[in-house]
Amino acid sequence: MKTELVDVNETRKNLRVEIPQDTVDAEIDRVARDYSRRARVPGFRPGKAPARVIKQRYKDQILQDVAHDLIARAVDDALRERGVEAVETPEIRDVAVDEGQPLTFTASFDTLPTFDPGDYSTLSLRRPSTSVDDAAVAQALQRLRERAARYEPVEGRGIDHGDTAVVDLDRRDANGRVERHPDASIELGAKANPPGFDAELIGLATGDTKSFTIHYPSDYPIGELANTDVSYTVTVKGVKRRVLPELDDEFAKDLGEFDTLEALRARVRDELEHEARHEADREMRAHLMKQLAGRLPFEVPHALVDREIDRRVEEFARRLIDQRIDPRQAGIDWDAFRDSQHAAAREAVASTIVLDEIARRESLQVTAEDIEREVNTYAERSGRAPAALRAALEKEGGLSRISAGLRREKAIDFLTARATIA
Repeated sequence: MKTELVDVNETRKNLRVEIPQDTVDAEIDRVARDYSRRARVPGFRPGKAPARVIKQRYKDQILQDVAHDLIARAVDDALRERGVEAVETPEIRDVAVDEGQPLTFTASFDTLPTFDPGDYSTLSLRRPSTSVDDAAVAQALQRLRERAARYEPVEGRGIDHGDTAVVDLDRRDANGRVERHPDASIELGAKANPPGFDAELIGLATGDTKSFTIHYPSDYPIGELANTDVSYTVTVKGVKRRVLPELDDEFAKDLGEFDTLEALRARVRDELEHEARHEADREMRAHLMKQLAGRLPFEVPHALVDREIDRRVEEFARRLIDQRIDPRQAGIDWDAFRDSQHAAAREAVASTIVLDEIARRESLQVTAEDIEREVNTYAERSGRAPAALRAALEKEGGLSRISAGLRREKAIDFLTARATIA
């Protein structure tokens, strides 16, 4: 087999291959014998048609099968012989195959060359402050009060700002379509309320009915409502006001495991500090990855960027599904979304390539114990048995992904220990 490797650029390669005639003819004979055993040819008993007839009758299919089998093996052998690893399945083109002739083709693919990732000590990171001030603690306690709020009925007065009105609501749009919403709860002051809607309800009391029209301005964010008039009829069935609990020891006890407000306040501060430390770690990591991406001395192969964009699109679609939103009906311009992810995807892939090169140069290894711990962690989070999860990962090739991820984490720890941290 003759091969020639041609550099298109630093990462793109063309592999020209010629498979000898005798190899091609032998493979044609083998495939033709298989066809002969299965084919039904008029005038011949099953399995008795001569090879010459089979080759003539099924020539195109036989040559296609021969090319498929020989090309795959030839590419694998040629890459292994040259010590080259393709980052994706090579693109095969210019295939020429026929009996009595060598098989020739060109395989185009991307590979990742070795490179110098630079001096680790010149990496500069800044750890954000993780201190939590009293105002942040007070805000967190206020959010707890708001979640524990209760609603009390209002009597002897009409609807006021901040109240929640329970109404039967009819809505008629500009096309005359009517929507009825019985027992709808409307909190006055809520951002979702139509413009001017709250003012129409102020002063209404239980039992009152009122009809009015709301004009949606031309710059209204919901396009189908912009610059339209919508008519409403509301019948007030009740008025409630939200009451926040007092911030005291009783409130702390109501939350379950605290005897005093000070104990609750201490726990809130601990949790905020824990969250702040994690956020600081995430910011440092993001800054490190950005610096690493800038050290890649060649352009990231398009195939890897496209693969990362695919992953991001799938992840976003899964998040929509988790929120019970059909991605196909969400009105999203997926082409525009893919375009918006290109720069971030390229940076993510570039930083990963640099991490892998550092891990290779520094001989960072992942042990069987490392993988076992990670599998056990995944199993605990997902509520699955570790053995069953491991079997599934082995079947899907997931253990290699886990190993690659752990190796990169070791590279991040290695670099963080050597970077300058302000």
